[in-house]
Amino acid sequence: MAMSVLLFVLLAGTVSATSTSHVSISLGDANIEYNNDHVPQHTPVYHPAPASYHPSHPEPSYHPEPSYHHPEPVYHPKATYDHDEPAIPACAELTNATYCLEDEEYPEYDIKHAIQYHLDKFNHLYADVADLDTELSVERPETLDEETYLCPSETAYIRPLRAQNTEDKWRIIVNEIQLHYKTFTQTTRVEDCLTAGDDCPKVPLCYESKCLQKSIYHRFLVYDPYDQYFPFAIETFKLPASCACLLGAYTIDH
Repeated sequence: MAMSVLLFVLLAGTVSATSTSHVSISLGDANIEYNNDHVPQHTPVYHPAPASYHPSHPEPSYHPEPSYHHPEPVYHPKATYDHDEPAIPACAELTNATYCLEDEEYPEYDIKHAIQYHLDKFNHLYADVADLDTELSVERPETLDEETYLCPSETAYIRPLRAQNTEDKWRIIVNEIQLHYKTFTQTTRVEDCLTAGDDCPKVPLCYESKCLQKSIYHRFLVYDPYDQYFPFAIETFKLPASCACLLGAYTIDH
């Protein structure tokens, strides 16, 4: 028995003398190994990326670009006379006339600027109304010695600055506008009945009669200050034309 123990001790000492001592120490993120010469050897340690979400290093998240929805354009109708112009202009407030020959609010400068900007299109429209020649209008005698009318009237050739059209809307008439050595005018003949509704003079009382104002339709080139695209147009106006005598039915009773 004693011999066996001694043999084992001898064998262990032999192996210890011939082999290299090696000690490994783990310190945190690095392993330090010591050999039999007590020289430290650093072995790098690979740390895989954490598989779980770390609050101090958030993973980048995808944020899609915001979608912009442009609304459909909304049409706003242009302003009209019904909203921006008074029902009766200042030049006609104290009269019953359907036109004004004088107007302190006449926008002459604005009309000139608009004509200059739309000169070609304006000239086409003006050529249309300029063909309305008033020389063919009916001329009445200068003195009553030549001829007399049943109903008295007053005749004039006018150039209105404002007038009431056939839709009862007041419009600005292009008149007396000087531009490019040219004067744009619109003249028409009117005849106002002085005794409209009264009995016709020099008519026997056995006849039912009355003086009647008659009218004609005339076209004028007008200016619309609220039309931003083309502020000119041709519209129709009802003007006094003559004074007639209307006779009623006559019966003979015996």
